[in-house]
Amino acid sequence: MGSPMAHPTSLRLAVCALLAIAATAPMVRAQDESTNQVATETAWSVFEDSDPRECWAVSSPTETVNTKDGRVVAVKRGEILLMAFYRPDAEVNGQVTFTGGYPFAEGSTVEATVGEETFELFTEGEWAWPASTADDTRIIAAMKRGTDAVLSARSSRGTITKDTFSLLGFTAAVEEAEKRCK
Repeated sequence: MGSPMAHPTSLRLAVCALLAIAATAPMVRAQDESTNQVATETAWSVFEDSDPRECWAVSSPTETVNTKDGRVVAVKRGEILLMAFYRPDAEVNGQVTFTGGYPFAEGSTVEATVGEETFELFTEGEWAWPASTADDTRIIAAMKRGTDAVLSARSSRGTITKDTFSLLGFTAAVEEAEKRCK
């Protein structure tokens, strides 16, 4: 398959990945510290911060299953979050981001399934996101139509995780976050 930098599309993906990390890290730090919850929509919460200006809809899983060698195992994980965020100054308008609460296996991807649709998220450390803004748009549209999202991934220790997120309230939450950061 060759080097990930061998193709211009791969270079674009790598640059997008680095930008996503740069944009996501402050947002997640802000969420960890933020007391600016502005709405709750069933399974989703909406936060808004002003420095930098950002808004996000976020949820925790309703079910988590961890397996290794085909057997269910107990593992220690950090926060598991699925979110869509908006940062107008960085021209981020509905970026889907997932953290599994552990470092993903290097070079692995996360499979996000919403209804009959499956999407691939690229990983870096503990973070995963789509390759392009067009993918973000497609995933958000599917999440608005769906009832749940299932994110499957592999940790750096080889554990397979499957996290299920309810999408009840997602549409209202993401629209609220978008409206607040227009």
